Amino acid sequence: MEKSGKRVLLTSSGDDVSRGIAFHLAKQGCRLVLIGDERRLRSMAHEIMDSLSLGDRGAVEVVGLDMENESESAFDHSVDKACQILGKLDAFVNCYTYEGKMQELVELGESEFKKIVKINFMAAWFLLKAVGRRMRDFNAGGSIVFLTSIIGAERGLYPGAAAYASALAGVQQLVRVSALEIGKYQIRVNGIARGLHLHDEFPLSVGRERAEKLVKEAAPLERWFDVKNDLASTVIYLISDGSRYMTGTTIFVDGAQSITRPRMRSFM
Repeated sequence: MEKSGKRVLLTSSGDDVSRGIAFHLAKQGCRLVLIGDERRLRSMAHEIMDSLSLGDRGAVEVVGLDMENESESAFDHSVDKACQILGKLDAFVNCYTYEGKMQELVELGESEFKKIVKINFMAAWFLLKAVGRRMRDFNAGGSIVFLTSIIGAERGLYPGAAAYASALAGVQQLVRVSALEIGKYQIRVNGIARGLHLHDEFPLSVGRERAEKLVKEAAPLERWFDVKNDLASTVIYLISDGSRYMTGTTIFVDGAQSITRPRMRSFM
């Protein structure tokens, strides 16, 4: 595959999923700016750079941002700093999500609910606006990708994450309506609904041993989602020119978990 050379802004909590995506984008030759907790992401950037040879990587830099900040100007400022580093912006990939611990909605505290909504929906909204304005002003189009989960859709549901599911459903709808509104600037907006991996909250809540044993009943591919390798190729495709006529779509990368067991509890 040819080197990309795309200039990409990527949000990350430093989790294994976004780490895998960032690694493969850098390996693809993308120039990356990571946004999130600065200390954690600097460590992650160094690990990515050290794991790739000098001629087989793009640059990886970091801009700090508190994803729970309620001020739109904070997000705008961080995106502006990232654009100053990159020169222009070809793509934005939002990987930063927060599920919280499994609990019934009637037990969910107000502060935890607000944290889930701020990180998963408000931050996505503020970042979409900030990135969209700059892509519009650069007048060169661009690709925006939101990483969500199967629980944000009408299938792949499980109990104990009502606020998280609702916030991600909002993001999936935002993908559609924003694609409708900013397509005239040649800006594409797509989403990815990923499947569950073994360390997600729901598999952990039923017990690792049980989750490992019953995964063959959960997905035709008979394994949980691989955080290092299962998602990057889809992200690379969505930010590439090869997907230039794709927008307003959420792609399921879930090993058919959401089709074979629309309610995950039905086999767990």
